[in-house]
Amino acid sequence: MILIVDDTPENLISLKKVLEKHNFEVDTALSGEEALKKVLKNEYVLIILDVQMPGMDGFEVAEAISGYSRAKETAIIFLSAANTDLKLIAKGYSSGGLDYITKPVDLDILLLKVKTFYRIYEQSRKLIEIQGALLDEIEFRKKAERKKDEFISIASHELKTPLTSVKGYVQLLARSVERGDIATVRKHLSKAQVQLEKLNDLIADLLDISKIESGKLEFNKKYFSLDTLLDGVLEVIHQVNPTFKVIKKGIAPQRIYADEMRIEQVIVNFLTNAIKYSPGTTEVHVNMLTKDGELYVGVRDFGIGIAPELQESVFEKFFRVEETSIHFQGLGIGLYISAEIISRHGGQVGVKSKPGEGSEFYFTLPLTPVEEMD
Repeated sequence: MILIVDDTPENLISLKKVLEKHNFEVDTALSGEEALKKVLKNEYVLIILDVQMPGMDGFEVAEAISGYSRAKETAIIFLSAANTDLKLIAKGYSSGGLDYITKPVDLDILLLKVKTFYRIYEQSRKLIEIQGALLDEIEFRKKAERKKDEFISIASHELKTPLTSVKGYVQLLARSVERGDIATVRKHLSKAQVQLEKLNDLIADLLDISKIESGKLEFNKKYFSLDTLLDGVLEVIHQVNPTFKVIKKGIAPQRIYADEMRIEQVIVNFLTNAIKYSPGTTEVHVNMLTKDGELYVGVRDFGIGIAPELQESVFEKFFRVEETSIHFQGLGIGLYISAEIISRHGGQVGVKSKPGEGSEFYFTLPLTPVEEMD
């Protein structure tokens, strides 16, 4: 918007008509005081300011405007009948004006100058937008780099822990074998096997991340019984965590079309997280529901829960809740992988949680077969 400031109404009307005819939005003020009030309320791209006005002259108005943070970038064109006074022109520039036009005004020249200032304004605005976008991108990349560095550190630690354990059990095995202590050999073998399984799971997750990043995560979709899959998963979960009771609620459809191994991976991830983050509890629920052509599977625990502001981030790559990462091991990629798997099946993941009352991690799948999504 353009603000024209002139104490002569005829000048205001004529300039306003010309500019509006060329599709410029125009505002007017009959005095310097009125102009300052309007500048405080509105944003202007350009101010066409008469120099010789009673009360505050144009130079005083320009100096006052330059002190307003929201208007200091506003372009000012001075209008003056004194066309030979070089000192006056110099004062106009030193007061903050960017151009100077003498009266009587050549409307063609004025229009050219107005269009030029508008073009500069648009270019400046675009540059500011680009600068803002670049700063956001830089901050995003810095954040991603920090997460990556943190992940590498965590992954190194998580991989080293079971590897060190296996190495220790192998040394103990060697001694037990030399002594012929078969009972101790079996015990150490069993413990080493547990650590090897942990190591295998960590490596599998890292490989999945690599496949997701390169677009090579493959799926083998077919019809299978979700109920049968769940029974198998719960049996294994019970063997590993005999004190935990996992209760199935609801009815699963007879058959679903998906990658059985990948859906099992998601359910196992949800269940192991539910048990891990529920110290002091002994029960987890698996809720199933079929509605509006969708299957809903939720894993409900009664553990520590998740703060509302963190719930949108739990499925992000490398995300770990700082307060819990000290007490609970993990790479922070299991939920991200799960979200990618479900997304590629045309479904969605989510979480419902209250701190101190537990969480329900869930996924939905369309019951109508969906081809693998790119």
